[in-house]
Amino acid sequence: MRKHAPAAVRPKRRGRYHHGHLREALLEAAERMIEEEGPESVTVREAARRAGVSPGAPFRHFASRTALMTAVAERAMQRFKDEIARAEASVDADDSRARYLALGRAYLRWATRHPAQFRVISTRSLIDFEGSDSLRRDNDAIRALMREIVAQGQSRGQMRAADPDALELLAKALSYGLARMYVDGHFPQWDVSQREAPAAMQRVLELLLGLLTP
Repeated sequence: MRKHAPAAVRPKRRGRYHHGHLREALLEAAERMIEEEGPESVTVREAARRAGVSPGAPFRHFASRTALMTAVAERAMQRFKDEIARAEASVDADDSRARYLALGRAYLRWATRHPAQFRVISTRSLIDFEGSDSLRRDNDAIRALMREIVAQGQSRGQMRAADPDALELLAKALSYGLARMYVDGHFPQWDVSQREAPAAMQRVLELLLGLLTP
């Protein structure tokens, strides 16, 4: 009687997220949750479920929800920096007023187009800002750019000779405040619809620049 050859043993298929792909998949899952349901909806286990892996698998990459959200914030901050870089490249490098406006516009444009990501990078309780070298480095780079614009403007007589630290804080407070008003839906209470809000914010930026111009 003829013997059948033993069936070939099929090698195990490697997981879809082998060699680091899992981390990327978890971040993308978390970003989708943030866009669909808000930052508060994110959990490591739910990100794992959406990525199609076991509940315990993600903890090799993200030991906690805060760690996952911090990684999401790092990616969002990089996109924010890219928006600023494009705005800077679009104006005259010798015109500090144009650069000041470009930076403010980039800040507001990014926040209004990506409100969920803005919430993540601006809500310190969601992330470990101080524990992230990436976030602190990128934040410092944006601050350094603002200081350089103010110093340039003052040295060339294009901006008022006020305390540069105060001018930097003023720019941050105004941009952040306007963006937060938009993201949190406050503009209608000030007789500005959400649809009209971006244009209104631009006018406020231009008004501030006019006040800072000698």
